[in-house]
Amino acid sequence: MNGCKAMADSTTPKPTPADPGLTVAALPATLALTHFKPALPFAIALSGGADSSALLLACALRWPQQVRAVHVHHGLQTAADGFVTHCEKLCAQLQVPLAVERINAKHAPGESPEEAARRGRYLAIAQALHTHWGGTVRDLALAQHADDQVETMLLALSRGAGLPGLSAMPEKMDRHGLVLHRPWLNATGADIRQWLRDSGVAWVEDPSNQDPQFTRNRIRQRLLPALEDTFPSFRQTFARSARHAAQAQQLLNALAQQDLQSAGDPPLIKAVQTLDEARQVNLLRFWLNNQGVQASAAQMDALLVQIKSCTTRGHQIDIKVGNGFVRREGECLHWYNQKL
Repeated sequence: MNGCKAMADSTTPKPTPADPGLTVAALPATLALTHFKPALPFAIALSGGADSSALLLACALRWPQQVRAVHVHHGLQTAADGFVTHCEKLCAQLQVPLAVERINAKHAPGESPEEAARRGRYLAIAQALHTHWGGTVRDLALAQHADDQVETMLLALSRGAGLPGLSAMPEKMDRHGLVLHRPWLNATGADIRQWLRDSGVAWVEDPSNQDPQFTRNRIRQRLLPALEDTFPSFRQTFARSARHAAQAQQLLNALAQQDLQSAGDPPLIKAVQTLDEARQVNLLRFWLNNQGVQASAAQMDALLVQIKSCTTRGHQIDIKVGNGFVRREGECLHWYNQKL
């Protein structure tokens, strides 16, 4: 069960949100927010780590009295209470209203702990923003940066991901009724931490970030230094590849939309069969994605075989896809999950 508490909004205008005793270093060009145009007021997803602490500080200075913060207490480690304490102190210093959302982020059997925590975090933040500050805050800034982008792409490559995975994290997207912004995808983690040091602002180190059992940590500790040594501009080139992948996926989505309009929604099996295999895959993934379903490569291959074989009235299709099933009902394909 979720629970939330919030610091009350300040009703007295202040000329600056920062503590008068706080001396902040000039923001380096790599961290400039001139391109970031959120709807005001907006919120920061605040973990208490270096990246989100720096983003909160930079935004609070640029948009006095227009910034809110949401911290999610995952309940997964004893250090979590210390994260809350840090966030409360930093927000009090910057005069930024803070909501703390507590969740149970334990993962289900077979589910990645990181994915479970990520999903729970986004849902909790969306709930907090719908609940607090009159429900008027829809824009949320995330502090992911260029190193995070590279890590995401390497993870996608290791899983054999297609274009959606290789597109990595977009600078702006809609999710759970919110508009998510990542204004620092061109900045490095080193630049962020150096600015905090220069400004004398503390942050909290998450102990799990050093745990080598997590693949992302091994990438950060072992692969990124090797890439830095071998390809010094790898952050920029990886980002360019991600943009190319995203543009190509947009074209595929447009084609899939056209094919879905022709095949119907849910799609007629005979209409799907008229397409070549690549367009069938593109159409089916688009149709399933519209329902929040992602098919593995093995599931998609099995579904294609069944569609190709479906030439008689009595041929049945019943394939496990995502967390449900694709079945033939009459002349159409349907996806269902009895638990939903």
